[in-house]
Amino acid sequence: MLIPIRDYRPEDWPRLCAIHDPARRQELHAAGLAPAFVPLETAAAREGLFDYRLLVAEAGGRVRGFAAFGEDELAWLYVEPASQRRGIATALVDAVVAATRGPLAVEVLEGNGAAIAFYEARGFQRVRRAHGRLPGNESFAVSVQVLALAERRPDRPAP
Repeated sequence: MLIPIRDYRPEDWPRLCAIHDPARRQELHAAGLAPAFVPLETAAAREGLFDYRLLVAEAGGRVRGFAAFGEDELAWLYVEPASQRRGIATALVDAVVAATRGPLAVEVLEGNGAAIAFYEARGFQRVRRAHGRLPGNESFAVSVQVLALAERRPDRPAP
């Protein structure tokens, strides 16, 4: 199934919040960090969401997921829980890979085995473990797996 991917538009904001908040709770719960939740209304400014290029994925005429990335980093990837495991995250990652050149890294919270397995299935490899403070809620210490995609596919056009 072809999942349309396009650049973010300001009118997408309510959907990004509706996607991020339950998906972020899911992510933090998997990592044992449920009390660290911050809604997107706050996290976007704290974590510089709009410093990145944003893509959204549509299915059934509605935004179901989004990704935010820079030249060498996939910083945000969220799909609404009801739409997970339907190829939306894969389509977003493929679009990010196509839109960037060179190595691409992503940080995944320790304990989020589903996300680590997802990225590894797409060719990302674990390169190191890092420790620090949770972006957007620095009162929480975190450990992350840094995964990188070194192999690039230049035959794919940018979205």
